[in-house]
Amino acid sequence: MSYKFDPRNQHISIFIKDQLYPKSEARISVYDSAVQCGDSVWEGVRVYNGKIFFFWQHVDRLLESAKTMAYTDIPSREFIRDAMFKTLEANGMKDGVHIRLTLTRGEKIISGMDPRLNQKGSCLIVLAEWKPPVYDNENGIELITSHIRRNSPQYMDSKIHHNNLINNILAKIQANLFEADDAIMLDSNGFVAETNATNIFMVKNNELYTPTTDACLPGITRSIVIMLSKVLNISCYERNISLSEFYNADEVFTCGTMGEITKVNSIDGRIIDNRNKSNVTAKIYERFRELTRREGEPLNF
Repeated sequence: MSYKFDPRNQHISIFIKDQLYPKSEARISVYDSAVQCGDSVWEGVRVYNGKIFFFWQHVDRLLESAKTMAYTDIPSREFIRDAMFKTLEANGMKDGVHIRLTLTRGEKIISGMDPRLNQKGSCLIVLAEWKPPVYDNENGIELITSHIRRNSPQYMDSKIHHNNLINNILAKIQANLFEADDAIMLDSNGFVAETNATNIFMVKNNELYTPTTDACLPGITRSIVIMLSKVLNISCYERNISLSEFYNADEVFTCGTMGEITKVNSIDGRIIDNRNKSNVTAKIYERFRELTRREGEPLNF
C-alpha cells in the first residue's frame, strides 16, 4: 500500500464550515460532534483530468446519509459543489487528487450525546490532497479474514456512510498484524460482506459475483463495475457468498474510490488460482480507466 507523503500537501488549503483555512490553521472545535461522538458522515471522491469523477452520486449519498442521521441545517448540493470547487481552485488541483468530504452534525453548546445540544448548524469539511490509489493495481494485494463482523441493519445500517469506523479499524489492525494489505469482513451469518475499506468481487467460469448490500456499503465504484459488466456482456450476480467460494474463485478483485480496481492474489494464504485463464478483472479495469478519462463534473478554473 502507498502511504508516501506528497510534499505538495504541506501547504494546502482546507474548507471548514464556510471558508478556507491554511492547513496549519485548519481546526474544528472540541465540541464538534465528530470529536464528541464520531457523529459525522463522509465521502471519498477522486479528481481525474480536470473533472470530479461521479461527483453528484457522491454528493447525493452524503446528503442521504445526513438525512438518515436526522441532521438539521443540511447544506445544499450547490453549496457543497461550490465548496469543493473553491478548495480545488485554491490548491491548483486538477488531477491525481483525492477529496475527503465530511459533514458533521456541528458544534455543541456543551459536551454531551444529545443532538439537541447541536445548535450551531452542520459543519462541512473539504480536505483535498494529492493522493494516488493506495493499492498496487499491477501486482495485486493479499487479504486475510477478520473475526470482526460487518454490521447488519439490525445494529447499524451500512447504507449510512458514517465516520464511526471502529469495526473497520479493528479489522485493519488485524490485517496489519498478519502483514496483509486489508481484511475481509463477514456478515453476522458468516457470508463475505466486504473488506475493511472496499467492496469485493469474484469471478468463476467467466461470471461475476459480489455480496449483497445487506451488510456492506453499496459503493459507487461497485455500481460502476456492475454497469461495466453489462456493457461487456459479463453475467453479474449479487448473492450471499461464502469464504470457500472466494478461496476457489478464478479471480478476485476489490473496488472503491480509495483503491480503484485491484486484483487479489491470496486470501488467508490461499492463492487465487485462475485455472480458467479468464481476464474479467483486466477487461473491467480497462473500461474503468476509460471512464475516468471522460466522465465527471468539469472544473471551471
